[in-house]
Amino acid sequence: MTGWDGGKLAVFCIVGGLCFTAPAMGAGHFWWWWLDGILVAATLLPVVRCGSRSGWAHFGCMAAVLIIVGLVCTMSEGVLFYPETKKAMVPAFLGGTVFSLLSAAALALLARALKLNSASGERVEHRSGLLAIPMVLLSGLSYVVYYFVFGAMAFLFFTKKYYPHAAEQVAALGNWFWAYQWGRGLLMTLAVLPVIYTLRMPRWKAAVAVGLMIWIVGGGASLLVPSTLMVPAQRYAHIVEIMTQNASLGLTAVWLLRRKSKKAAPIKQVVAA
Repeated sequence: MTGWDGGKLAVFCIVGGLCFTAPAMGAGHFWWWWLDGILVAATLLPVVRCGSRSGWAHFGCMAAVLIIVGLVCTMSEGVLFYPETKKAMVPAFLGGTVFSLLSAAALALLARALKLNSASGERVEHRSGLLAIPMVLLSGLSYVVYYFVFGAMAFLFFTKKYYPHAAEQVAALGNWFWAYQWGRGLLMTLAVLPVIYTLRMPRWKAAVAVGLMIWIVGGGASLLVPSTLMVPAQRYAHIVEIMTQNASLGLTAVWLLRRKSKKAAPIKQVVAA
């Protein structure tokens, strides 16, 4: 990669980050929102750099991640532990969906203008359709394990004092709570499935890219922004907690749904001028 290519990647992250600063108009903290956007754009960069060569595919992949991972799965978790916010979640979700679609479109257009898509990359070796179904189910189930192990550790050692009634809330739901977490794991796996199947990268690099994507988009970046709902120590603890859960899910999903490349030699495609 030349210095010019590196400059274009930096422009994509910095300018693309501005797409996520709209909340600052009402809530303030512009620089924090811009940092949030830069991190999100950086984790979505592999989609436009090493993913499908179609701009529409870039838009679809990024929109799915932003809406499902960034909105549905994070907001539903917030409602579970902050039930008083339930009424405000519906308009917030509708506005967030429109905002995510516009952001994905802007990032796809920016990537096209900068000509970021690489003409070379690894051949994608993925599971067949029938085998993919149990792999997706198993990936979702792995999230339950990560949530139970890492969530319990975070709760016992860091966040218990902030959620005095969390144990009672979980106990009241019984086994439905874990079914709900399995559903979240399934949704996040399905959201990144197009990314997993189109990233022209070695399996381990794709696993790292998807893991970072689910972590950052799934709350890791937005929790950097100061909030009236959480004190700084609480937000930072959740950033680490989400990393252990979501990044682990991304790594697992790629390992389950991608096969090791049979041939290490990269493939190249000549793009007509």
